[in-house]
Amino acid sequence: QVQLVESGGGFMQPGGSLRLSCAASGFTFSRYYMNWYRQAPGKERELVATVTSAGDSTYFADSLKGRFAVSRDNGKKTVYLQMNSLKPEDTALYYCNVKVGRNDYWGQGTQVTVSS
Repeated sequence: QVQLVESGGGFMQPGGSLRLSCAASGFTFSRYYMNWYRQAPGKERELVATVTSAGDSTYFADSLKGRFAVSRDNGKKTVYLQMNSLKPEDTALYYCNVKVGRNDYWGQGTQVTVSS
């Protein structure tokens, strides 16, 4: 079955960097776009970034352009989210997502907390 396992979250001071990873299994990873979402307390889940199946094109929420980068390693079946110049408003639970057919699959999330 499809499994997505995020890691790399933690506590960081403003201005710092973190790299999240999402290890995938149970589907042909290289065929699918991969997404990162986040959900802050009291807010709706929002799309952060998308990377195409080959990793040759990416999409970011407008507010994150220039600070975040998304990449993937199809050999390792892993997608990454590099987060730089972190701000307190980046504090959220970050989720990995893939849409396979009609189904949406989610990881358990990894918490990122940005605070001084």
